[in-house]
Amino acid sequence: MKVLVHDYAGHPFQIELSRSLARRGHDVLHLHSGSVITPQGGLTKTAGDADTFNVKALHMAETIKKDSLLARRNQEIEHGRLVCREIETFRPDVVISSNSPLDSQKLHQSTCDKLGIPMVFWLQDFMGLAMLTGLSKKLPVVGKLIANYYIGLETRLLKSSRAIVAISQDFKDQLLKLGLDSRQITVIENWSPLAEVPLRPKINAWSEGHELSTTFNFQYSGTLGLKHNPDLLLLLAKEFKDNPEVRVIVVSEGQGRKWLEEKVKSEGISNMRLYDFQPFSELPDMLGSADVVVAILTASAGAFSVPSKVMTYMCSGKPMLLAVPPQNLASRVVVENKTGLTCPPDGAEAFVENAKRLYRDADLRRDMGGNSRSYAEQNFDIEKITSRFEAVFEAAVGKKASR
Repeated sequence: MKVLVHDYAGHPFQIELSRSLARRGHDVLHLHSGSVITPQGGLTKTAGDADTFNVKALHMAETIKKDSLLARRNQEIEHGRLVCREIETFRPDVVISSNSPLDSQKLHQSTCDKLGIPMVFWLQDFMGLAMLTGLSKKLPVVGKLIANYYIGLETRLLKSSRAIVAISQDFKDQLLKLGLDSRQITVIENWSPLAEVPLRPKINAWSEGHELSTTFNFQYSGTLGLKHNPDLLLLLAKEFKDNPEVRVIVVSEGQGRKWLEEKVKSEGISNMRLYDFQPFSELPDMLGSADVVVAILTASAGAFSVPSKVMTYMCSGKPMLLAVPPQNLASRVVVENKTGLTCPPDGAEAFVENAKRLYRDADLRRDMGGNSRSYAEQNFDIEKITSRFEAVFEAAVGKKASR
């Protein structure tokens, strides 16, 4: 088949799927935004890639303005138009779209309908619900109206998709409540590219280059947005401020990172280190420098988001410190597989106590880190995952043929 994979964010596991599909002989075009600031995977074609694999960044005149609602919407519409042009040129047998802003998704889903191309909606977040939470706080009246419009738009786009890949059973349950047909939905949980995140020793080029090879490092890496709570990272740094051995490492960009910068400066916090997103090639050594990895998610976000960074943390073989709603898939996986300690997002005291416990207990860290890597090795087999996506594509294309 000719497969167009659109992943707006350019995350590591989506590009791994595209490469795997191409190795199986499919003609694959992988599209992503070249204008959004977010952690990204290896988005450059290499000598080892199949001839049928191609990757393309879609660039706009400026970086996406996440702080301006109107400017951001206009840019996301522009991105959608760029995707439409690629669909019209490539003429794939099937399109799968992930992390796409809804205004963008509306455009290229319409193009697929016009051309008779099956669209697979790869549901990573319920964006409408996320807006309801975020905008209602910023703009109590207008924000709710805007969010309700996008909840309606997202529901219509999901219902009109040929198939949906949901990343958790929780998402499927929510989709069924919205009136979608269960036969339209396949649950495939997120993963991380195991081969590209090998185990690395703590003393490595990254840790030595940043003077972190001899300290005890709590590390958070990834987006810090409205669905996160950077205050917990600040609290963690304050709790260990009198311990010269401990560092709190934050690798991120955006609103939460800026907020932390201001707090670190105004409150004179000396044990927090802030870094921009690192090249994907440095990710293994960066994670290797951590003693404990951290993930946080607000209570309201637990219903519409699953932090994919937890899957990457699993590959690194590190114990995890989570402040995530207990019903969230990430929390359940960590608890069931004994890969870290978790608490609810509003459990600041429990969060600190769990951090202290991990700091004190080297045996616990070793066991949980080993469990993390074992989980990744047992669940992140890209060949098995690719076969599941192939089945979704074949069913979608088959439905097109029968119609």
